[in-house]
Amino acid sequence: MPKEKDYYKILGVSKNATKEEIKAAYKKLAKQYHPDLNKSQGAAEKFKEINEAAAVLGDDSKRAQYDQFGTAGEQFQGGFSGFDFSDFMSDVGGFGMDFDRIFENFFGGTQRTRRRQRGSDLRYDLEIELEDAAFGAAKTINIPRLEECEKCNGTGAEDKSDIVNCPECNGRGVTTRNQRTPFGLFSTTTTCRKCRGEGKYIKNECGECNGRGVTQKTRKIEIKIPAGAADGTNLRIQGEGEASKGMSAGDLYIVIHVNHHKIFERHGNDVYVKMPISFTIAALGSSIEVPTLNGKANLKIPAGTQNNTVFRMKGLGIPDLHSHHAGDQNVEVFITVPEKLTKKQKELLEDFEKENNKKGFLKGVFG
Repeated sequence: MPKEKDYYKILGVSKNATKEEIKAAYKKLAKQYHPDLNKSQGAAEKFKEINEAAAVLGDDSKRAQYDQFGTAGEQFQGGFSGFDFSDFMSDVGGFGMDFDRIFENFFGGTQRTRRRQRGSDLRYDLEIELEDAAFGAAKTINIPRLEECEKCNGTGAEDKSDIVNCPECNGRGVTTRNQRTPFGLFSTTTTCRKCRGEGKYIKNECGECNGRGVTQKTRKIEIKIPAGAADGTNLRIQGEGEASKGMSAGDLYIVIHVNHHKIFERHGNDVYVKMPISFTIAALGSSIEVPTLNGKANLKIPAGTQNNTVFRMKGLGIPDLHSHHAGDQNVEVFITVPEKLTKKQKELLEDFEKENNKKGFLKGVFG
């Protein structure tokens, strides 16, 4: 019986390597020794060997058996000499090498499926005011993008009869090359160069889009900003991205940026504002008018209010994006000192100071 191979050594990883580390090692070596990229002698054998190692170490049950008994089971005895690589080679074809999907499908034992393709997603950065974020708003934006050609309806052909099965790949979209090696049949599947993997060939291309199936347009789109939107909020508009020939359109992502407000500061769903009050209002108390995001409101200032006191105005903040429960408005008052006084004001303040001294005001403050 031949000596069991050291799969960890083959991939260059430790016995404690994580699945992500194994995947990374496999991707690096698979690209290095892929026979279509590496024509040196022994590359095909090395490629087979690293796939064998990764197939074991990438599967939890096979890896556990290998670690415990030094073997991965009978199905791996003698290597991969009967294995048909064509299924995952079609992913590698054209040297795009989607090794992440190969790893998941090949080592997870799942059937390879073609991912649904669509046009590109687009991003638009939209600046709004704090009031728009608080109450929601409708905005109209202009998006330059690729749209389906109106003349050919996205087919890229002058007429439907001009679309035929590709003569190079017989409509499969891929071409397969078989090569017999000492390890068995080795199949390499690559994207058809003539039809670029579409399986169809256009005899006469559309004169409007030159066979691309799309044309450059600018589309006007109305965006609804939800109440409670914050800086960095993402809005996804399905199907408003770019079109692509023979595919559905991608999505449009709106990234919200809330402009700085000259009066209010936002902290979560609460807003903060600073309001000046006179010494007499702070001392005697009164009702003052304060700005809010939705107009003006009255705020009661109690007698004896100290500098930098914060008053909460419940529910006058910003609605929560998900629950619509509104935050609060916090008003910080600061006492202003007049720079100039009339003669009578000076006399009144002097009398006030004398009265305070009689009552021991400073003594009470400093003990």
